[in-house]
Amino acid sequence: MCGIFGYVGIKQNATQAVFDGLKRLDYRGYDSWGIGIIQGKEILVDKHVGIVDTASLKLPASSIAIGHTRWATNGAVTDANAHPHYASDKSFIVAHNGIAENFAERKTQLLKKGYKFISETDTEVIVHQVEEERKHTKTLAEAVRIAFKKFTGRNTIIVLSRDGQIIAARNGSPLVLGVADKLAEIYLSSDTLSFAPHVSHIIVLDNGQMISVLNKQINVSDIQTGEKVSYSLEKNTITDSGVDKSGYDHFMIKEIYEEPFVIDRIIEQPDKSYLALAKAIRQAAHVYCIGSGTAGAAAAQIAYYLRIFGKVPAVGLIGAEARDYFDLIGKDDLLIAPSQSGETADVLEVMETVKKNGTKIASFVNMPGSMMTRLSDYKFMAQAGPEICVMSTKIFVSQLAWGYLVAKAVEGNLNDGKEKLKGLSKNTDAFLHNKQKIAHIKSLAKTLARKPHIFLLGKGQNLQIIKEGMVKMIEGSYVHAHAMPAGDLKHFAITLMEPGMPVVFVLSNDFVKTDVLNALHEVNARGSQIVVVAPQPDESFDDYIEVPDLGEVSAVMNIVPLQLLAYYMAKSLGHNVDKPRNIAKSVTVK
Repeated sequence: MCGIFGYVGIKQNATQAVFDGLKRLDYRGYDSWGIGIIQGKEILVDKHVGIVDTASLKLPASSIAIGHTRWATNGAVTDANAHPHYASDKSFIVAHNGIAENFAERKTQLLKKGYKFISETDTEVIVHQVEEERKHTKTLAEAVRIAFKKFTGRNTIIVLSRDGQIIAARNGSPLVLGVADKLAEIYLSSDTLSFAPHVSHIIVLDNGQMISVLNKQINVSDIQTGEKVSYSLEKNTITDSGVDKSGYDHFMIKEIYEEPFVIDRIIEQPDKSYLALAKAIRQAAHVYCIGSGTAGAAAAQIAYYLRIFGKVPAVGLIGAEARDYFDLIGKDDLLIAPSQSGETADVLEVMETVKKNGTKIASFVNMPGSMMTRLSDYKFMAQAGPEICVMSTKIFVSQLAWGYLVAKAVEGNLNDGKEKLKGLSKNTDAFLHNKQKIAHIKSLAKTLARKPHIFLLGKGQNLQIIKEGMVKMIEGSYVHAHAMPAGDLKHFAITLMEPGMPVVFVLSNDFVKTDVLNALHEVNARGSQIVVVAPQPDESFDDYIEVPDLGEVSAVMNIVPLQLLAYYMAKSLGHNVDKPRNIAKSVTVK
């Protein structure tokens, strides 16, 4: 959510470098953007509502610039509310990710001191607070440090001053620095992906740290004390990452077709890492799996696999709803967190809290250098390549495959798990390249896209699969979809079953198959339109998507047709598939 980008260097035009960086950050989701540059002794700012667009950019070339993509929180989507924001005398500008939770109180105090506000944002309050502190400090960096400490919430800011200094401070929202050619070029950004092709090494700022860059000098300090902090340059491991569509219409469909590859990456990871985590799981008093959104469904599925195969009473938690567990998760417990970005705010809050209690943490993340990885005792990387579409597909599959293999390691059957994942990879690839099946899904998607309501029912290993199918349909199509356990149908939702109501069932050859079929027959008796994802057809199905019977990993296979349905529904409706309205990929605020 939101993106910060900065550049200092003489090898390229900073204005264009920041513009290109913002384009590479736009997958995070945003509604407006802006860039600020140094031109002579002035700071020039250009801000716009809408997409990052070359035609809108009105700034000359420069050697120093910062930029921002905004996702509105405080204040409407307007040019005035877009970042960066000027200081009163235009001596510096600020861009901000996060929410300054106590901004109203600070704003009241600053208004009394005579400060004028031209936007509705909490960010402008930070700007004027820095101005106020600057009256009493020797340097702008010190004023930034003192002002930043006075705001609560998860925030990261970047400041550009008229003398060419860039200052950034982090508390929650991510911040990474990249360097190239012995500091001839310095980048600052919300993630490594945005500058990955250009840098050889990175510095990942921890929470509570700030960084200043001036005349090729980099200083990192502790925000609380102001003391300098030593840092090390880490090798950039994603220099070859590409963000092109490779001939596909959208990133979403490209990333769905990459799912066999991401499964293979799980298989290739070293056994010792899985075995070490499996040992920790067996020794833990309690195991909790946590995530939000799509990662929340993945966390619940991982907990399911641990219960079924590892015989571990694992519990799935949603990040934003885990506060009542804070006092229950202790030093003998283990927390497992799957995440695409590794920066999800409500999950990080839980991780930071339980770590203080001595809880061990394992994470499975796709973005290198993330805060979740840095908080973890057991660190796993998806190594799935960039996922650009806001709607997660391949990373969800990667998370399920990883969680299954962890559970098989706990069971003591790691090699068996790897063999089953190999079969999953081959069958997924074959399914995706079956032109007849894809054509059928496209046709079905056009029908479902015209329906105002869609129900999805499943049970057991497919419960989280239908929930994730629901998420994808809602995100991409803006159609009302409702996923529920098949066994709950008769308790309330059967009142809504009527002729023509579309109901998608996901069915596997497992111990709950009969229960799901019972629910299906109850729906069929009321004339609803029944769509079934299953290994075999049945005369009661109105429409049928055949999937291979893959036993223990059938659930991972079953999400693929639901993802394709959601994609083709969104496409048939003419929606912005890769950037659905109102949502962001990396949710770094609560």
